[in-house]
Amino acid sequence: MQSAKASKACPHNPAVSCNNCRLSGICLPLALESDEIVRLDNIVQRGRPLHKSHHLFREGDTFSSVYAVRSGAVKTYSITDAGEEQVTGFYFPGEVVGLDGIGQNRYASSAVALEVSAICEIPFAQIEDLSGQLPNLQRHFFKLLSSEIVDDQRHITLLSKNTADERVASLLVSISARQARRQLSASAFRLPMARADIASFLGLTVETVSRVLSRFAKQGLVKIDNKEISELDVERLKSVANL
Repeated sequence: MQSAKASKACPHNPAVSCNNCRLSGICLPLALESDEIVRLDNIVQRGRPLHKSHHLFREGDTFSSVYAVRSGAVKTYSITDAGEEQVTGFYFPGEVVGLDGIGQNRYASSAVALEVSAICEIPFAQIEDLSGQLPNLQRHFFKLLSSEIVDDQRHITLLSKNTADERVASLLVSISARQARRQLSASAFRLPMARADIASFLGLTVETVSRVLSRFAKQGLVKIDNKEISELDVERLKSVANL
């Protein structure tokens, strides 16, 4: 269990630095020496908290920065040819969003806050220069890019799964693993996204998502109270998801 000090080390506070952020072990500063972290910290921009439904960037905007989520949650989405919103990802504390803009110099999706969120903006030109000077930072940044590719491939695989149960179970297992990575509970957490967002991400209807979650609850795989998840049976859900 985290200490009270640790839990308060990285709130919606723009004064927090990379050195005292509790997420430094899973964000960009991983494996950096203390003097290197100071150099990274000098280019990181921390503004006011991003309010719910406010955008970090929109699809087609000129790419300039990547963004690390420090608290709260962000979703990314694209607009289909039919003019509908297609959710493409969910980002939680310690995760970096905006990497999809590097290739074409334009963001390939829009990013919007699901709740009040603290965000660290990292100008790409500066991190590119710094990465050339700090091999550890460069390696970790390459790992982030690789993870983004893997996540995209997993999403494609997820959408190819035959059943709605497999898709919903896979998402719950993924969120559980990401919670554990932040040294938080893997079996009890809050879903920051709406059912409609989950449905869009999984290629299902809202009604189907609700039915599957209700069925999981009846089967004892999870307890659900609105957006609050508890008593998540990760191993059984992995079995449902064929993971």
